[in-house]
Amino acid sequence: MAQLLYFSWVRETIGKSEETVEIPKDVTTVSALIRYLATQSDNYARAFEKRDAIRVAVNQVHVKAEHSVTNADEIAFFPPVTGG
Repeated sequence: MAQLLYFSWVRETIGKSEETVEIPKDVTTVSALIRYLATQSDNYARAFEKRDAIRVAVNQVHVKAEHSVTNADEIAFFPPVTGG
C-alpha cells in the first residue's frame, strides 16, 4: 500500500496529513494518481483542481507528472515553496 503525505493547503483542503491507500492497477503515474484521488470526494477534487500548482515527491525525490508510482512508494503532495 502506498503512503500518501499531504502538506500545506493540500492537507488543509483534504482534511488529513497522510493516509495509506491501495493504488489501482491502472494508475501508474503521478498524473494518473492525482486524477484518481480527485474522484474520491469533493475535498480531494478541490485540493487537486489546480494540478499545475502542486508539486510531488516520490520516495523523497521531486518528480514530474509522468513519473511512475507503485504501492511500495511514499508519495508527497505540496504547493511550490517560495522564499523571500
